[in-house]
Amino acid sequence: MSLSSTPDLAGLELAVVPVTAFGQNCSILWDPVTRHAVVVDPGGDVPVLLHALAARDLTVDCILLTHGHLDHAGGADALRNELVRLQGGTVPIIGPDERDAFLLSDIAAQAARYGLTGMGNVTVDRYVTDGEILPVLGRSLAVLHVPGHTPGHVVFHDPKAGFAFVGDTLFRGSVGRTDFPYGNGPQLLQAITDRLLPLGDEVTILPGHGDMTTIGAERRTNPFLR
Repeated sequence: MSLSSTPDLAGLELAVVPVTAFGQNCSILWDPVTRHAVVVDPGGDVPVLLHALAARDLTVDCILLTHGHLDHAGGADALRNELVRLQGGTVPIIGPDERDAFLLSDIAAQAARYGLTGMGNVTVDRYVTDGEILPVLGRSLAVLHVPGHTPGHVVFHDPKAGFAFVGDTLFRGSVGRTDFPYGNGPQLLQAITDRLLPLGDEVTILPGHGDMTTIGAERRTNPFLR
């Protein structure tokens, strides 16, 4: 993915690697001084992600998951195992909210239904809760519970950089799907209104698919928010 509008990350650097047949935005965020990194939503294509990490000489501290869908989490367990083998130590998988546990335990079956390979179930090291602050790369990421696309969907917001990983909640010109048995359209729109829009118009959001945008642009032009 081309980062034609890469935000100012207040000293951190970002690469977005599209993965899986769904073109999901897996993000690699790192400190260019220490070369330590976090990976957000590794949905699959683990060899591609390992190559991207090695090319930048990065050491991964943890893996963050916004929600339990296969295209966002299907490669997490395999990536963790490979990183532990290569780096030593531990590489915890953190998130989403526990209400997505049923999705994380069904990824292999979901993948089989789509005829996809290289995706597996995930056992996280710990779930997150709304309002929690995660110390990551010397920064503080705020956890926001934004349900509707899935019951346990969370967003990771860096107030210092004015940037958020929003998964499949809000997109440029659209919002996340809610036509799943567990989806809830009114709940998603209310959560976006209550939790994301107050972050401020200048906040850059990186959605799970497609291009970056800002809260302000979506407030003004997104037809689902009018």
